[in-house]
Amino acid sequence: MADELEQTGEPVEWGRYLRLVQRRRWFLLGPFFAGWLLVWTVSWFMPSTYRSGTLILVEMPAVSKELVPTTTTADLQDQLDSITQQVLSRTRLVRIIENLNLYAKARKRLTPDDLVEKMRKNIEIDLVRSPENAQLTAFNIYFEAENPYVARQVTSELTNILITENLQVSQDNAKNTTKFLETQLEDARQNLATQEERVREFKDHHLGELPGQLQSNLQILSGLQTQLQGEQDGLGRAKQQNAYLQSLAEQYRTMTQVTRPGEPAVGLPALDQELDRLKAQLADLSSRYTDQHPDVKKLKEQIIKTEKMRQQLAADMKARAAKAQNDPSALGDDTTSTELQPLMEVQSQLKANQIEMANRQRSIADLQARIVDYQSRLNSAPVREQELADLTRDYDQSKANYDSLLQKKNQSELATNLAEQQQGEHFRVMDPPNLPTKPFSPNRFKLSLVGLGAGLAMGIAATVGAEFLDDRLYDENEIEKLVPVDVIAEIPMLTTPEEIEERRQRTWVELAAVAMMGLVTLAGVAFSFLHS
Repeated sequence: MADELEQTGEPVEWGRYLRLVQRRRWFLLGPFFAGWLLVWTVSWFMPSTYRSGTLILVEMPAVSKELVPTTTTADLQDQLDSITQQVLSRTRLVRIIENLNLYAKARKRLTPDDLVEKMRKNIEIDLVRSPENAQLTAFNIYFEAENPYVARQVTSELTNILITENLQVSQDNAKNTTKFLETQLEDARQNLATQEERVREFKDHHLGELPGQLQSNLQILSGLQTQLQGEQDGLGRAKQQNAYLQSLAEQYRTMTQVTRPGEPAVGLPALDQELDRLKAQLADLSSRYTDQHPDVKKLKEQIIKTEKMRQQLAADMKARAAKAQNDPSALGDDTTSTELQPLMEVQSQLKANQIEMANRQRSIADLQARIVDYQSRLNSAPVREQELADLTRDYDQSKANYDSLLQKKNQSELATNLAEQQQGEHFRVMDPPNLPTKPFSPNRFKLSLVGLGAGLAMGIAATVGAEFLDDRLYDENEIEKLVPVDVIAEIPMLTTPEEIEERRQRTWVELAAVAMMGLVTLAGVAFSFLHS
């Protein structure tokens, strides 16, 4: 109609609509009041449902998670979903229904599954999140029932079950985690002990061939080689001394003639050569060793003995020469006694020299065997190093695994203690379940407003329908649309005094009826508002 007015350019005739409302007032008021009254009456026949609720706060652990990590793998939302499913399980709800005697009338016609489903619809869990990081901080539990006391009792029961289940789940998770870690730790301990035994057996079996002993083996080998060189040098000197002593002994044995005056003493040149050789060796050893070295000391003792022997031999030769000049016949008798003593001394030194040579040969053989052994150790060191590295790597992995499990087990034990002492993450009731004083549903005030709207729609529909079905003309514009001529005159309505009085009385009655309907409507809406 608005589009038609815009197209025709005709102004809206509000007076015409007012006359229409006045003319069809009972078609508007009657359905309006009847529709509202019907909805309002039905709202009060609907059963009242009371809603009880409680606020549960999610408290963070009393000890920082950095100090004692939690054993719960799922986040709080998943944990709450799991607990909610457990709380809303059929077994628990059936037990609550039986203990509190819920749905007494409906239990006669509904199966337990239907009752459980009905109770689930009456339970609502509303999550409260932090506006900053959307972290779950609290949640509300609501339950609807026809009795306010029953609603509060069921809400309290659900709250206790939820808190108990959360505490039990936390404790069970912590204990199960601790038991699992204890089992794994025992396996790791046995594996570590096995690895330690293998490493110990390897070290005992290959003692002296380990990589850590390489430097000491090198030092020992170097010392053995030095000793071997010293023993070989000593053996060479002993052989030279042996040759000298054997030569000297032969000279003593073949000495059968008395040395004549002016003749050189037999053996003195050999002793002089031996002294020169010993002094040369002493000079060489002194340049390398100190005076406290055994070889140096021994060589000095040999030089002293050789010098004494030369002096004695020279003295004997001189005495024999003098005796031969004075008494040649006495030379043969004294020769044996004078030659016997130096020969015996040389033979004694020769035996000592042979013993020294034998000792040095045994020492050289022993040193060579030890050198071969240490060279073998050095040659096998790379292989032993690789074998020990493999064993050590397995041991280190087992040790690291054991240490890690031990640390986790200790942390799990702390988390278990926190859970048992309720110092971990847990739920706490902030607001206990309330006793509702007003019904939660139906909202009779809203239904009253809905009834007003429905009644108004019914009145408008009745008014428009009545006007559409009425074929009488009430306006001169309608006559002009039907008859294309101008209206020349109007005949006013002629009323008698009786009709005027009757109209006046009817007006008062209508006003009284309208006032009564308005008062009833206002009173009903106000009553619904006060009791909603």
